[in-house]
Amino acid sequence: MKKMIQPIFQRYWNPYVVLLVAGILSSVYFGLTSTVWAITGEFTRLGGDLLQLFGVDISSWQYFEMVHLKGTTWSRPDGWIVWGMFSGALIMVLLSNNFKIRLPQQKRRYVQGLMGGIVAGFGARLALGCNLAAFFTGVPQFSIHSWIFIVATGIGTFFGAKLTKTRWWKGRPTLTRGAKRPSKVQKRIIQPYVGGAIAILYIGLMIYFFVTGQKLLGLGALFGLAFGILIERGQICFTSAFRDLFLVGRSIMAKAIIAGMALSSVLTVIIIAVYDLTPITQIAALSTFVGGTLFGLGIVMASGCETGMMYRLMEGQVLFLPVFAGNIIGATFLAYAWDHLGIYHVLVKNGTKINLLDSIGPIGAITATLAMLGVLYALTMNLEKRYHRNLSLKKGMNVNAN
Repeated sequence: MKKMIQPIFQRYWNPYVVLLVAGILSSVYFGLTSTVWAITGEFTRLGGDLLQLFGVDISSWQYFEMVHLKGTTWSRPDGWIVWGMFSGALIMVLLSNNFKIRLPQQKRRYVQGLMGGIVAGFGARLALGCNLAAFFTGVPQFSIHSWIFIVATGIGTFFGAKLTKTRWWKGRPTLTRGAKRPSKVQKRIIQPYVGGAIAILYIGLMIYFFVTGQKLLGLGALFGLAFGILIERGQICFTSAFRDLFLVGRSIMAKAIIAGMALSSVLTVIIIAVYDLTPITQIAALSTFVGGTLFGLGIVMASGCETGMMYRLMEGQVLFLPVFAGNIIGATFLAYAWDHLGIYHVLVKNGTKINLLDSIGPIGAITATLAMLGVLYALTMNLEKRYHRNLSLKKGMNVNAN
Protein backbone atom coordinates (compact mmCIF):
# COMPACT_ATOMS: atom_id res chain seq x y z
CA MET A 1 0.00 0.00 0.00
CA LYS A 2 2.81 2.37 0.92
CA LYS A 3 4.47 1.71 -2.44
CA MET A 4 1.23 2.62 -4.20
CA ILE A 5 0.71 5.87 -2.26
CA GLN A 6 4.34 7.06 -2.33
CA PRO A 7 4.43 8.03 -6.04
CA ILE A 8 1.30 10.16 -5.55
CA PHE A 9 2.56 12.30 -2.68
CA GLN A 10 6.32 11.80 -2.44
CA ARG A 11 7.31 11.97 -6.09
CA TYR A 12 6.51 14.60 -8.68
CA TRP A 13 4.55 13.41 -11.69
CA ASN A 14 5.80 13.13 -15.26
CA PRO A 15 5.30 16.54 -16.98
CA TYR A 16 4.04 14.85 -20.15
CA VAL A 17 1.29 13.03 -18.26
CA VAL A 18 0.35 16.15 -16.28
CA LEU A 19 0.14 18.45 -19.28
CA LEU A 20 -1.73 15.96 -21.43
CA VAL A 21 -4.31 15.60 -18.64
CA ALA A 22 -4.39 19.41 -18.29
CA GLY A 23 -5.03 19.69 -22.02
CA ILE A 24 -7.95 17.26 -21.76
CA LEU A 25 -9.45 19.04 -18.75
CA SER A 26 -9.06 22.44 -20.40
CA SER A 27 -11.04 21.23 -23.42
CA VAL A 28 -13.73 19.59 -21.27
CA TYR A 29 -14.07 22.76 -19.17
CA PHE A 30 -14.68 24.76 -22.33
CA GLY A 31 -17.25 22.23 -23.50
CA LEU A 32 -19.13 22.41 -20.19
CA THR A 33 -19.00 26.17 -19.60
CA SER A 34 -18.13 27.86 -22.93
CA THR A 35 -15.37 29.64 -20.99
CA VAL A 36 -11.66 28.91 -20.73
CA TRP A 37 -8.95 28.15 -18.21
CA ALA A 38 -7.34 31.50 -17.42
CA ILE A 39 -6.26 33.41 -14.32
CA THR A 40 -4.88 36.90 -15.03
CA GLY A 41 -8.32 38.15 -15.99
CA GLU A 42 -9.39 37.37 -12.44
CA PHE A 43 -6.24 39.05 -11.13
CA THR A 44 -7.44 42.19 -12.92
CA ARG A 45 -10.89 41.86 -11.37
CA LEU A 46 -9.28 41.40 -7.96
CA GLY A 47 -7.49 44.70 -8.54
CA GLY A 48 -10.83 46.29 -9.39
CA ASP A 49 -12.40 44.81 -6.25
CA LEU A 50 -9.60 46.30 -4.13
CA LEU A 51 -9.96 49.72 -5.76
CA GLN A 52 -13.68 49.71 -5.05
CA LEU A 53 -13.01 48.62 -1.48
CA PHE A 54 -10.93 51.78 -1.02
CA GLY A 55 -13.60 53.97 -2.58
CA VAL A 56 -12.13 54.41 -6.08
CA ASP A 57 -14.78 54.96 -8.75
CA ILE A 58 -13.93 52.61 -11.64
CA SER A 59 -17.36 52.61 -13.26
CA SER A 60 -16.03 54.39 -16.36
CA TRP A 61 -12.94 52.22 -16.86
CA GLN A 62 -13.51 50.47 -20.19
CA TYR A 63 -11.21 47.55 -19.42
CA PHE A 64 -13.24 46.47 -16.41
CA GLU A 65 -16.37 46.57 -18.56
CA MET A 66 -14.61 44.35 -21.10
CA VAL A 67 -13.55 41.72 -18.50
CA HIS A 68 -17.00 41.78 -16.87
CA LEU A 69 -16.22 43.00 -13.38
CA LYS A 70 -19.37 41.88 -11.58
CA GLY A 71 -20.00 40.51 -8.11
CA THR A 72 -17.02 39.41 -6.03
CA THR A 73 -14.26 36.90 -6.60
CA TRP A 74 -16.30 34.40 -4.54
CA SER A 75 -19.31 34.71 -6.85
CA ARG A 76 -17.38 34.36 -10.13
CA PRO A 77 -16.46 31.01 -11.72
CA ASP A 78 -13.10 32.49 -12.76
CA GLY A 79 -12.55 33.42 -9.12
CA TRP A 80 -12.99 29.79 -8.11
CA ILE A 81 -10.63 28.67 -10.86
CA VAL A 82 -7.97 30.80 -9.15
CA TRP A 83 -8.78 29.86 -5.55
CA GLY A 84 -9.28 26.26 -6.58
CA MET A 85 -5.79 26.21 -8.06
CA PHE A 86 -4.33 27.66 -4.88
CA SER A 87 -6.29 25.12 -2.82
CA GLY A 88 -5.36 22.14 -4.98
CA ALA A 89 -1.68 23.07 -4.88
CA LEU A 90 -1.77 23.62 -1.10
CA ILE A 91 -3.52 20.31 -0.45
CA MET A 92 -0.92 18.39 -2.44
CA VAL A 93 1.95 20.25 -0.78
CA LEU A 94 0.61 19.36 2.66
CA LEU A 95 -0.18 15.75 1.78
CA SER A 96 3.38 15.37 0.53
CA ASN A 97 4.81 16.94 3.71
CA ASN A 98 6.50 19.60 1.63
CA PHE A 99 5.36 22.90 3.18
CA LYS A 100 8.23 24.92 4.58
CA ILE A 101 8.76 28.66 4.92
CA ARG A 102 11.55 29.52 2.51
CA LEU A 103 13.16 32.96 2.36
CA PRO A 104 15.36 34.18 -0.50
CA GLN A 105 19.04 34.60 0.38
CA GLN A 106 19.11 38.18 -0.90
CA LYS A 107 16.56 40.81 0.12
CA ARG A 108 16.85 42.39 -3.32
CA ARG A 109 14.93 39.38 -4.63
CA TYR A 110 11.75 40.76 -3.04
CA VAL A 111 12.07 43.94 -5.11
CA GLN A 112 12.97 41.97 -8.23
CA GLY A 113 10.00 39.66 -7.69
CA LEU A 114 7.64 42.60 -7.29
CA MET A 115 9.04 44.31 -10.39
CA GLY A 116 8.80 41.11 -12.40
CA GLY A 117 5.24 40.51 -11.24
CA ILE A 118 4.21 44.04 -12.26
CA VAL A 119 5.81 43.72 -15.71
CA ALA A 120 4.31 40.26 -16.25
CA GLY A 121 0.85 41.29 -15.04
CA PHE A 122 0.86 44.41 -17.22
CA GLY A 123 2.09 42.48 -20.26
CA ALA A 124 -0.36 39.63 -19.83
CA ARG A 125 -3.39 41.87 -19.70
CA LEU A 126 -2.10 44.08 -22.53
CA ALA A 127 -2.03 40.92 -24.64
CA LEU A 128 -5.46 39.97 -23.23
CA GLY A 129 -4.19 36.81 -21.57
CA CYS A 130 -1.23 35.17 -19.88
CA ASN A 131 0.49 31.89 -20.76
CA LEU A 132 -2.64 29.87 -20.00
CA ALA A 133 -4.92 32.11 -22.04
CA ALA A 134 -2.58 31.78 -25.01
CA PHE A 135 -0.98 28.34 -24.75
CA PHE A 136 -3.83 26.27 -23.31
CA THR A 137 -6.82 28.25 -24.49
CA GLY A 138 -5.76 30.56 -27.33
CA VAL A 139 -4.01 27.91 -29.42
CA PRO A 140 -6.73 25.25 -28.96
CA GLN A 141 -9.36 27.92 -29.65
CA PHE A 142 -7.53 28.67 -32.93
CA SER A 143 -7.13 32.37 -32.12
CA ILE A 144 -4.20 33.73 -34.12
CA HIS A 145 -3.29 36.15 -31.32
CA SER A 146 -1.89 33.17 -29.42
CA TRP A 147 0.67 32.48 -32.17
CA ILE A 148 1.94 36.04 -31.86
CA PHE A 149 1.98 35.78 -28.06
CA ILE A 150 4.06 32.58 -28.09
CA VAL A 151 6.75 34.12 -30.31
CA ALA A 152 6.78 37.33 -28.25
CA THR A 153 6.98 35.42 -24.96
CA GLY A 154 9.97 33.48 -26.27
CA ILE A 155 11.71 36.75 -27.19
CA GLY A 156 10.94 38.32 -23.82
CA THR A 157 12.12 35.22 -21.97
CA PHE A 158 15.37 35.19 -23.95
CA PHE A 159 16.20 38.75 -22.91
CA GLY A 160 15.02 38.04 -19.38
CA ALA A 161 17.47 35.14 -19.17
CA LYS A 162 20.25 37.45 -20.35
CA LEU A 163 19.25 40.05 -17.73
CA THR A 164 19.25 37.60 -14.83
CA LYS A 165 22.79 36.48 -15.70
CA THR A 166 24.21 39.98 -15.27
CA ARG A 167 26.13 40.90 -12.12
CA TRP A 168 23.84 43.91 -11.65
CA TRP A 169 20.88 41.55 -11.32
CA LYS A 170 22.61 38.87 -9.29
CA GLY A 171 24.21 41.27 -6.82
CA ARG A 172 27.18 40.33 -4.73
CA PRO A 173 27.60 36.62 -4.08
CA THR A 174 26.62 35.60 -0.56
CA LEU A 175 28.55 33.11 1.51
CA THR A 176 26.55 30.76 3.67
CA ARG A 177 27.70 28.23 6.17
CA GLY A 178 27.11 24.63 5.34
CA ALA A 179 24.19 23.22 7.21
CA LYS A 180 24.96 20.58 9.79
CA ARG A 181 23.50 17.23 9.01
CA PRO A 182 20.97 16.39 11.69
CA SER A 183 21.47 13.11 13.46
CA LYS A 184 17.79 12.32 13.14
CA VAL A 185 15.31 13.77 10.66
CA GLN A 186 12.15 14.99 12.33
CA LYS A 187 9.07 14.27 10.23
CA ARG A 188 6.34 16.88 9.98
CA ILE A 189 3.54 14.39 10.47
CA ILE A 190 0.86 17.06 11.04
CA GLN A 191 0.89 18.36 7.46
CA PRO A 192 -0.95 15.45 5.77
CA TYR A 193 -3.75 15.70 8.35
CA VAL A 194 -4.14 19.43 7.69
CA GLY A 195 -4.11 18.77 3.95
CA GLY A 196 -6.76 16.09 4.33
CA ALA A 197 -8.96 18.41 6.41
CA ILE A 198 -8.70 21.18 3.82
CA ALA A 199 -9.57 18.68 1.08
CA ILE A 200 -12.70 17.55 2.95
CA LEU A 201 -13.83 21.14 3.53
CA TYR A 202 -13.21 22.03 -0.10
CA ILE A 203 -15.14 19.00 -1.37
CA GLY A 204 -18.00 20.00 0.94
CA LEU A 205 -17.96 23.48 -0.60
CA MET A 206 -18.14 22.04 -4.12
CA ILE A 207 -21.07 19.83 -3.15
CA TYR A 208 -22.81 22.91 -1.69
CA PHE A 209 -22.40 24.77 -4.98
CA PHE A 210 -23.93 21.94 -7.02
CA VAL A 211 -26.75 21.20 -4.54
CA THR A 212 -27.78 24.87 -4.41
CA GLY A 213 -27.88 25.13 -8.20
CA GLN A 214 -24.70 27.19 -8.56
CA LYS A 215 -23.37 24.91 -11.30
CA LEU A 216 -20.84 27.31 -12.81
CA LEU A 217 -19.27 28.03 -9.41
CA GLY A 218 -19.14 24.30 -8.73
CA LEU A 219 -17.44 23.62 -12.05
CA GLY A 220 -15.00 26.48 -11.49
CA ALA A 221 -14.13 25.12 -8.06
CA LEU A 222 -13.84 21.53 -9.33
CA PHE A 223 -11.66 22.26 -12.34
CA GLY A 224 -9.62 24.83 -10.41
CA LEU A 225 -8.85 22.16 -7.81
CA ALA A 226 -7.83 19.70 -10.54
CA PHE A 227 -5.61 22.25 -12.27
CA GLY A 228 -3.99 23.17 -8.93
CA ILE A 229 -3.21 19.53 -8.19
CA LEU A 230 -1.70 19.09 -11.65
CA ILE A 231 0.53 22.16 -11.64
CA GLU A 232 1.93 21.31 -8.19
CA ARG A 233 2.49 17.60 -8.84
CA GLY A 234 4.00 18.30 -12.24
CA GLN A 235 5.87 21.43 -11.08
CA ILE A 236 4.47 23.13 -14.18
CA CYS A 237 6.07 26.49 -14.83
CA PHE A 238 6.09 28.10 -18.26
CA THR A 239 9.01 30.26 -17.18
CA SER A 240 11.13 27.18 -16.64
CA ALA A 241 10.06 25.81 -20.01
CA PHE A 242 11.50 28.82 -21.86
CA ARG A 243 14.27 29.88 -19.50
CA ASP A 244 15.77 26.41 -19.07
CA LEU A 245 16.14 26.08 -22.82
CA PHE A 246 18.33 29.18 -22.95
CA LEU A 247 20.23 28.69 -19.68
CA VAL A 248 20.78 24.95 -19.28
CA GLY A 249 19.53 23.37 -22.50
CA ARG A 250 16.72 21.44 -20.77
CA SER A 251 13.62 20.97 -22.90
CA ILE A 252 11.33 18.42 -21.21
CA MET A 253 8.89 21.03 -19.86
CA ALA A 254 8.67 22.88 -23.18
CA LYS A 255 8.06 19.64 -25.10
CA ALA A 256 5.42 18.52 -22.60
CA ILE A 257 3.61 21.86 -22.95
CA ILE A 258 3.60 21.51 -26.74
CA ALA A 259 2.22 17.97 -26.46
CA GLY A 260 -0.52 19.20 -24.11
CA MET A 261 -1.47 22.00 -26.52
CA ALA A 262 -1.64 19.55 -29.43
CA LEU A 263 -3.99 17.18 -27.62
CA SER A 264 -6.15 20.04 -26.36
CA SER A 265 -6.41 21.45 -29.90
CA VAL A 266 -7.64 18.15 -31.32
CA LEU A 267 -10.22 17.71 -28.55
CA THR A 268 -11.38 21.33 -28.74
CA VAL A 269 -12.06 21.26 -32.48
CA ILE A 270 -14.16 18.12 -31.93
CA ILE A 271 -16.07 19.74 -29.05
CA ILE A 272 -16.71 22.89 -31.10
CA ALA A 273 -18.03 20.81 -34.01
CA VAL A 274 -20.20 18.48 -31.92
CA TYR A 275 -21.74 21.11 -29.64
CA ASP A 276 -21.69 23.99 -32.14
CA LEU A 277 -19.80 26.27 -29.76
CA THR A 278 -18.23 29.59 -30.67
CA PRO A 279 -14.46 29.64 -30.13
CA ILE A 280 -13.10 32.43 -27.96
CA THR A 281 -11.00 34.78 -30.06
CA GLN A 282 -8.88 37.69 -28.84
CA ILE A 283 -7.62 40.71 -30.76
CA ALA A 284 -4.38 40.24 -32.68
CA ALA A 285 -2.57 43.57 -32.67
CA LEU A 286 0.69 45.27 -31.83
CA SER A 287 -0.44 45.04 -28.20
CA THR A 288 -0.26 41.24 -28.44
CA PHE A 289 3.42 41.32 -29.39
CA VAL A 290 4.37 44.06 -26.93
CA GLY A 291 2.38 42.44 -24.13
CA GLY A 292 3.81 38.98 -24.84
CA THR A 293 7.36 40.34 -24.81
CA LEU A 294 6.80 42.14 -21.51
CA PHE A 295 5.19 39.03 -20.08
CA GLY A 296 8.16 36.86 -21.08
CA LEU A 297 10.59 39.37 -19.58
CA GLY A 298 8.54 39.75 -16.40
CA ILE A 299 8.13 36.07 -15.60
CA VAL A 300 11.89 35.54 -15.76
CA MET A 301 12.49 38.59 -13.55
CA ALA A 302 9.94 37.19 -11.10
CA SER A 303 11.39 33.64 -11.30
CA GLY A 304 8.01 32.21 -12.19
CA CYS A 305 4.88 32.61 -14.29
CA GLU A 306 1.41 32.67 -12.80
CA THR A 307 1.17 28.88 -12.47
CA GLY A 308 4.68 28.60 -11.03
CA MET A 309 3.96 31.44 -8.63
CA MET A 310 0.81 29.73 -7.35
CA TYR A 311 2.24 26.38 -6.34
CA ARG A 312 5.54 27.84 -5.10
CA LEU A 313 3.68 30.24 -2.86
CA MET A 314 1.73 27.30 -1.46
CA GLU A 315 5.04 25.53 -0.78
CA GLY A 316 5.98 28.41 1.51
CA GLN A 317 8.31 30.34 -0.80
CA VAL A 318 7.81 33.85 0.56
CA LEU A 319 9.38 35.46 -2.51
CA PHE A 320 6.20 34.79 -4.46
CA LEU A 321 4.03 36.96 -2.21
CA PRO A 322 5.41 40.15 -3.85
CA VAL A 323 5.23 38.37 -7.22
CA PHE A 324 1.50 37.72 -6.65
CA ALA A 325 0.97 41.30 -5.51
CA GLY A 326 2.95 42.55 -8.50
CA ASN A 327 0.75 40.59 -10.90
CA ILE A 328 -2.37 42.23 -9.50
CA ILE A 329 -0.74 45.70 -9.51
CA GLY A 330 0.48 45.34 -13.09
CA ALA A 331 -2.85 44.02 -14.36
CA THR A 332 -4.75 46.79 -12.56
CA PHE A 333 -2.44 49.49 -13.89
CA LEU A 334 -3.05 48.21 -17.42
CA ALA A 335 -6.79 48.51 -16.79
CA TYR A 336 -6.19 52.18 -15.92
CA ALA A 337 -3.79 52.82 -18.80
CA TRP A 338 -6.13 51.16 -21.32
CA ASP A 339 -8.18 54.29 -21.84
CA HIS A 340 -6.74 56.89 -19.43
CA LEU A 341 -3.24 56.74 -20.98
CA GLY A 342 -4.31 55.90 -24.51
CA ILE A 343 -2.98 52.32 -24.62
CA TYR A 344 -6.03 51.09 -26.49
CA HIS A 345 -5.83 53.74 -29.21
CA VAL A 346 -2.08 53.35 -29.73
CA LEU A 347 -1.60 49.58 -29.54
CA VAL A 348 -4.98 47.84 -29.79
CA LYS A 349 -7.51 49.80 -31.84
CA ASN A 350 -6.15 48.83 -35.25
CA GLY A 351 -6.05 45.12 -34.39
CA THR A 352 -8.61 42.53 -35.36
CA LYS A 353 -9.93 39.19 -34.16
CA ILE A 354 -8.67 36.38 -36.40
CA ASN A 355 -9.76 32.80 -35.92
CA LEU A 356 -8.44 29.99 -38.08
CA LEU A 357 -11.78 28.17 -38.00
CA ASP A 358 -13.39 31.12 -39.78
CA SER A 359 -10.45 31.70 -42.09
CA ILE A 360 -9.59 28.20 -43.33
CA GLY A 361 -12.20 25.90 -41.80
CA PRO A 362 -11.89 23.14 -39.17
CA ILE A 363 -9.59 20.82 -41.15
CA GLY A 364 -7.32 23.66 -42.20
CA ALA A 365 -7.31 25.10 -38.66
CA ILE A 366 -6.30 21.88 -36.92
CA THR A 367 -3.75 21.06 -39.64
CA ALA A 368 -2.14 24.50 -39.39
CA THR A 369 -2.15 24.39 -35.59
CA LEU A 370 -0.53 20.96 -35.40
CA ALA A 371 2.01 22.02 -38.03
CA MET A 372 2.88 25.11 -36.00
CA LEU A 373 3.26 23.03 -32.84
CA GLY A 374 5.41 20.56 -34.77
CA VAL A 375 7.70 23.42 -35.80
CA LEU A 376 7.89 24.57 -32.18
CA TYR A 377 8.78 21.04 -31.08
CA ALA A 378 11.52 20.82 -33.72
CA LEU A 379 12.92 24.22 -32.72
CA THR A 380 12.92 23.14 -29.08
CA MET A 381 14.86 19.98 -29.94
CA ASN A 382 17.29 22.02 -32.03
CA LEU A 383 17.92 24.52 -29.23
CA GLU A 384 18.58 21.70 -26.79
CA LYS A 385 21.02 19.94 -29.13
CA ARG A 386 22.81 23.18 -30.00
CA TYR A 387 23.24 24.07 -26.33
CA HIS A 388 24.77 20.70 -25.47
CA ARG A 389 26.92 20.75 -28.62
CA ASN A 390 28.32 24.18 -27.67
CA LEU A 391 28.83 22.99 -24.10
CA SER A 392 30.81 19.99 -25.33
CA LEU A 393 32.94 22.24 -27.53
CA LYS A 394 33.72 24.53 -24.58
CA LYS A 395 34.70 21.56 -22.42
CA GLY A 396 36.93 20.28 -25.21
CA MET A 397 38.60 23.67 -25.56
CA ASN A 398 39.20 23.86 -21.80
CA VAL A 399 40.76 20.38 -21.77
CA ASN A 400 43.06 21.27 -24.66
CA ALA A 401 44.00 24.54 -22.96
CA ASN A 402 45.02 22.68 -19.80
